[in-house]
Amino acid sequence: MENSNTADDNGNHVHDLQARRLADALVEMHLTSEAGTRPQRDAYRLAFVDNEFLLRRETRGIRFQLELLKPDLEQEALGINNTIVVFGSARFREPAEAERQLHKAQASGDPAAIRRAQALLRNAHYYEKSRRFAQLVADYSLSCAKDEQLYIATGGGPGIMEAANRGAHDRGALNVGLNILLPHEQEPNPYISPELSFKFHYFALRKMHFLMRAKALVAFPGGFGTLDELFEVLTLVQCRKAKPVPIFLFGSDYWQRIINFEVLVEEGAISPEDLELIRYVDEPEQAWEGIRKFYDLPDPCP
Repeated sequence: MENSNTADDNGNHVHDLQARRLADALVEMHLTSEAGTRPQRDAYRLAFVDNEFLLRRETRGIRFQLELLKPDLEQEALGINNTIVVFGSARFREPAEAERQLHKAQASGDPAAIRRAQALLRNAHYYEKSRRFAQLVADYSLSCAKDEQLYIATGGGPGIMEAANRGAHDRGALNVGLNILLPHEQEPNPYISPELSFKFHYFALRKMHFLMRAKALVAFPGGFGTLDELFEVLTLVQCRKAKPVPIFLFGSDYWQRIINFEVLVEEGAISPEDLELIRYVDEPEQAWEGIRKFYDLPDPCP
């Protein structure tokens, strides 16, 4: 077999020729979809640039593989091997914005709006704590060799996720956003490193990427999505389908009101030692110190 960099009879490098052919295929794909409408079936079109073919039910497995490969290869290329995953509500806001929302609600006189705004302000401190936690991770990692660095990874949306990406961004550290395509479009927050901002169609593949590089999980208060992601990790670690990682529930009052894990033990649904999988924390420094102790990380990085 000829080397891909050898020249053909006309002196053209085969590698360059293949690249041009791929470029032509990409142009064809763009031309067939630029109008924003579904392209017509075309048996002669190259399979890998045929949107109609790639979006069929039968090719779902290929789409799974692509959603697995793209973020994996891009992170590998940038040396993103170890992540600290931060989950939490997309609805929480930074204190200044929460105060503006409350003033607006009070001016409207709508009792329901006022209650929502009061809750928003009550929980705004979690935004600042998520941001501070990410700053601590970034401060440590930027003093380490590349292969020892820890990177913040979030679901890429607003709220607690934005705060964590923002904290890493404050320090000039690379950080990851794994966003999800939703019926009501969720835009990636502006603090994710652009080269590490990914969008998923499949929740399953997104959750897989959360765990592929995770060295710790910090779950801030949140709703169904946060609970889903938290219990996914707990189940995988409990069943030893994933390596043990420190799992922190940030905001002990919130989590202990939401979930009574002790009842699960009392009813025999889980073992007492399963409670050791989680730890409650209320300050960014507690979570970071817990991660350092779990991995016996020096401070600062040598």
